[in-house]
Amino acid sequence: MSDATLQHPRPMQVTASDIADLRQRFPDAFGNRRKQATSALLWTVAIGYLLWSFWYFEFGKLFNFNERATRMFSEFFIWGDMSGWDYAGIYQGLAETIAMAFLGTLLGSIAALLIAFFAARNTMPQPIIRHGVRRFLDLLRGIDSLIWALVFVRAVGLGPLAGVLSIFVSDAGTLSKLYSEAIENVDRKQIEGVRASGASPAKSIRFGYLPQIAPVFISLSLYSFESSVRSATILGIVGAGGIGKVLVDRFRAGFFDQVAFVVINILICVFVLDWLSGKVRAHFIGEKPH
Repeated sequence: MSDATLQHPRPMQVTASDIADLRQRFPDAFGNRRKQATSALLWTVAIGYLLWSFWYFEFGKLFNFNERATRMFSEFFIWGDMSGWDYAGIYQGLAETIAMAFLGTLLGSIAALLIAFFAARNTMPQPIIRHGVRRFLDLLRGIDSLIWALVFVRAVGLGPLAGVLSIFVSDAGTLSKLYSEAIENVDRKQIEGVRASGASPAKSIRFGYLPQIAPVFISLSLYSFESSVRSATILGIVGAGGIGKVLVDRFRAGFFDQVAFVVINILICVFVLDWLSGKVRAHFIGEKPH
């Protein structure tokens, strides 16, 4: 072979049959027309739906401020005479909201801990009972706490009791699902060791399961309590008592400066509860501060 051939090799000849063979073997490398058409159709539908949403929900109303809206937003930041405000009613409603959330979450956590063992695969071998309990939990969890509040307001009347019951039912359904998953993920060796010592099923749960799921139990219960405080605020709007009733009364009366004051107090309360729950979680679980 000459030096000229080595320096300038001839290009490899690619025929149409070679391209067809490569296209058949590696269709994605040449672009799949069917996937491209499907992707283009999905993008067209998504963009069309977005444009329809802007037209259907009339977002242009956000820029049409009338006199009432202007006064409302101005009173949010410019407060009037604060000496005549009902501070006792505001803080009593806030205390009711925290009590509703605490009691509802406490009852829901206790019930969830009992129900979770019937929904876990490793503690309830009977599939009929296990699936029946899980479907029951789906029912509790699938209905929003606001709907449960309307049901219990109708059943027991206006007041914080309806809020406690709605939070209890809602949290019991959610926490039971989460607790059952934690029970299914426990270390079997510890449980087998407890059983090998001759422990009864009740003692196996006490000394085998509970020590392992206690950190999850505490963490989820604290998070549920924080969430329930926010939920209890909304429940008061439908007649379940608490700060929500105070808030909606101020809205209806047009006292928007007091509405802003109530909202600020709710935010402060949520921040403090979040900080306290973090301290409690670190104490019982052993988390180190960052």
